[in-house]
Amino acid sequence: MKIERYTTYKASEVEWLSEIPKKWKVKRIKDVSGIRYGLSQPPKYLEEGLPLIRATNIEKGKLVEKGLVFINPDDVPYGRNPILNENDIVVVRSGAYTADSAIIPKKYHGAIAGFDMVLRPHKIHAKYFSYTLLSNYLLKDQLILSSFRAAQPHLNKEELGTALIVYPSLSEQKAIAHYLDTKTGQIDRKIDLLTQKAALYGDLKQSLINETVTRGLDKSVLMKDSESEILGKIPEHWNINKLSQSFGQIGSGTTPKSGNEVYYEDGSINWINTGDLNDGILNECKRKVTPQALIDHSLNIYPVGAIVIAMYGATIGKVSILNINGCTNQACCVLNKSKTLDIKFLFYWFISRRNFIISLSYGGGQPNISQDTIKSLRVCAPPISEQKALADYLDTKTAQIDQIIHIINTQIEKLKELRKTLINDVVTGKIKVV
Repeated sequence: MKIERYTTYKASEVEWLSEIPKKWKVKRIKDVSGIRYGLSQPPKYLEEGLPLIRATNIEKGKLVEKGLVFINPDDVPYGRNPILNENDIVVVRSGAYTADSAIIPKKYHGAIAGFDMVLRPHKIHAKYFSYTLLSNYLLKDQLILSSFRAAQPHLNKEELGTALIVYPSLSEQKAIAHYLDTKTGQIDRKIDLLTQKAALYGDLKQSLINETVTRGLDKSVLMKDSESEILGKIPEHWNINKLSQSFGQIGSGTTPKSGNEVYYEDGSINWINTGDLNDGILNECKRKVTPQALIDHSLNIYPVGAIVIAMYGATIGKVSILNINGCTNQACCVLNKSKTLDIKFLFYWFISRRNFIISLSYGGGQPNISQDTIKSLRVCAPPISEQKALADYLDTKTAQIDQIIHIINTQIEKLKELRKTLINDVVTGKIKVV
C-alpha cells in the first residue's frame, strides 16, 4: 500500500482537528457504540474460572495476560451484563491509566468485564474504532482531558459517550484497520526484539556483578571452602564478616507526624525515603524536613558516602550511595563508617545478593526485612585495596552496558512514538491509505 493525502478536506467539528477529509463524518461515540459499566463490586478471585478483565490487563490498546485473575461463574451478577464479546472494547475509567483501552480478541469471548467501561460498536468497524480510541485527538485531547476533574483521574459514561470521533466509509475503515494491523504489527515486532535485547544486556550486567563480587577477576586463584552452603567456595585470601562487625554505624530514621507543617514547611534537610533509592548514586531526594523534625524525632543526619538499602515493601533491596547529607524514614537502613569494606564494593555486593535478601523478608503483601537481618548478613570480600579495584572495574564495565541499554531503550521509545503518530495520522485522515 502507498500513502498519500486526500484530494479535498473540510473544516472539522472537532476542536482539536483543523480539518478532515471532505467525505468523512463526525459523530459522538454513543451514536456508533453501546456503552455500559462492568462489575460494581469486586468478586472473589480464583486460579481458574471465568477470566476477569481489569485495568491491569489493558496496556496501550492491547490485552495483556500478566496479572489475569478468574472468578466463579456463580459470582457474576448477570443482570449487570458484564459478559464480553469478541470485538468489544474495554476502556479504563479511573486511575493512572484512565482512557486506555483494548479490543477483546476471540480468545476472551465470554470473559467478564471488571470495573471499567465497555464499548460495543454497532455502526462502526470495531478494529478501526479501537485504533481511533488510541489516537491523540481522542485519547489525549478529549478523554484524558475530561478525566482530570480531581486529583484522581476519572472518566464517566457521559464523558466517554459525548467524545467526538471522525470516520470514513465502512470499506475505508476496514482498509485502514488492515493497514494499521500490518504496520503496527511490524513496529511491535521490532519493539519486542529490542526489548529482548535490552533484557539480555541486563542479564549480562547482573552476571558480571555476581561473578566479580564473589570470585574476583583472577580465575586461577586458589579457592577454599567457605563452610557456608550459600557462599560455597571462595578465593583463598578472601574473608567473611558480618555487616554488624564491619560498620561503626548502622541505623535508620522515622517519619515525622504527617500533616504537621512545623516538620515539613520550608524544610531544608534532606529526608530520604525508599522511593528515592535508585540503585546508583543518590544526588537528591523528593522531600525535606525542618530542624524541628530532627529535634523532636531524634533523627540522625547521615553523610555523603554512606550506603542506604530499602527494608520494606515493593522497593525492598533497592540500594543507593549517598552523594548528599540527609536523614531517612524508618524503611531505610543506613550503613556508615567501615574500615574493612569499600562502600562501592558493598553497593555491588548488595545488588548481587538482592534476591537472597528478599528471600529473608517476612510479612504478606508488603514484605519487610529488619535491621537485624541486614546486620547479620555475611559478606565475603578480599582486602580493601582489591575491593576498590573490583569496584572500579565494575564501574567501567556496567557503565558500558548501561550505555548500550540506554541506546536500545531510546530506539524503543522512538518506535513507540512512531506507532502513536502513525495511528493518529491515519485515523484522522492526514494520510490516505489506498
